[in-house]
Formats: sequence, structure tokens, C-alpha cells
Amino acid sequence: MELTIQTPALLFPAISLLLLAFTNKFLAIANLIRNLVSDYEKHRHDLLMTQIASLKRRLQLIRWMQVFGISSMLLCVVTMFLIFENWNMGAKVLFGISLLLMIISLLLSLLEIVLSAGALRLILRDLEEKERKLEEHQ
Repeated sequence: MELTIQTPALLFPAISLLLLAFTNKFLAIANLIRNLVSDYEKHRHDLLMTQIASLKRRLQLIRWMQVFGISSMLLCVVTMFLIFENWNMGAKVLFGISLLLMIISLLLSLLEIVLSAGALRLILRDLEEKERKLEEHQ
């Protein structure tokens, strides 16, 4: 396979968009945690602690998603430098590692989405239980 300087450059828009999405997720979850902690201090509800714990785990995943995504981008830049210097074997190795790091970042993103759906199921289950209790009392 011939590796040209355009090959790693093709990943820049994708990596940039992924990092932007990861950062937006991180900020939204951090804000949600702040709100839930404030609610917990007022109401001391176990469901809130469960949600906070789930969000904390998701934040950790997002942080690692960002680490692997940024590492992938950094290796793409180094790959481009190696291609520029005609160090093709090193460029191929680093580009392969860069792709593996991006794969890891995407797999972590998939795991975070699964956790997110699980957290929503908890909230919906709690709401359904409240609705059922209201119906029983009427």
C-alpha cells in the first residue's frame, strides 16, 4: 500500500467532528451532574445517586474517548511529517497505530451510548412505577 500525505489528512475532518461531539457530550453530562447533585442535596433520593454514578462512569468513558481521539490525530500529524521526510515504513506503522486508536475511541463511544440508554431506562422505569402507583390509588 502506498501511503501519501493526503491519506492521514483525510482523517482530520472526521477526528475533529468526533472530538467536538465528545466535548459537547462531556459538557452536557457535567452540567447534568451539577444539577443532579443540587437536587440530591435537597431531596436525598436514591435514584439521583444511581443517576450520578452512571453519569460519572460516562464522563470517564468520554474522557478516554477524547484521549484516544486526540492521540489518533497526533499520530496522523506525525505520520504526515514522516511521509514528508520519506520515512515510509515508520509512517505506515504510526498510521496503523493511529487507526487503532481511532477504533478504540469509537468503541468507547459505542459503550457510552449503551450506558446512556441504560440510564434512560432507569428514569423511565421509575416514572412508570410512579404512574402505576397513582393509578392504583385512584
